Amino acid sequence: MDANRVKQILSSSADIKVEYNGASVWIDRLNEDGRTATIHLRGPLEERTTVAIADLKEVD
Repeated sequence: MDANRVKQILSSSADIKVEYNGASVWIDRLNEDGRTATIHLRGPLEERTTVAIADLKEVD
């Protein structure tokens, strides 16, 4: 995924499904470096982690 798509997903009101290593996640924000994002798993766990946006995958 690229930074522009991450920005589009963050500004969209649609429920756009994104995965990281096969797990469904929410993107919280695109970080200032433009190459990483802060994410958390969909569901009750709120643990956040920083990952490379190249490792995020949009699911159809």
